[in-house]
Amino acid sequence: MTETGARRRRRFAAPAAVAGLTVAAGAVLFVRDPRSSTYLPCPFHALTGLWCPGCGATRAFGDLVHGDVASAVSTNVLAVTLLVFGVLLWATWVRGRAVHAPPSWVVLFSALVVVLFTVVRNLPFGSALAP
Repeated sequence: MTETGARRRRRFAAPAAVAGLTVAAGAVLFVRDPRSSTYLPCPFHALTGLWCPGCGATRAFGDLVHGDVASAVSTNVLAVTLLVFGVLLWATWVRGRAVHAPPSWVVLFSALVVVLFTVVRNLPFGSALAP
């Protein structure tokens, strides 16, 4: 049995909206380069002087929309990695496959990776991870 047109439109409405917002955000980053424009500074970094896990993500995404993958990875490797997982998750969503919550060990491991990334990028030997 085939899917009706109305059902198909409803199924693709949310993924299409996410894709549209992503393209719009990419267009803003393409036009207003985060390395030369004045975006809002990270409040955590402004208050503490430490790099949060998201520091450099805007610049990394700006580098990606300009096709500079190496600069994006060097600015915030965690943000680029999460973007890849997000695109894969979005593709699964578009194909109509059920997206289930990850097991608790995956959530805990992911939280540990984010904490370790944050700590290491703020230590002298981890300065390569700083934006």
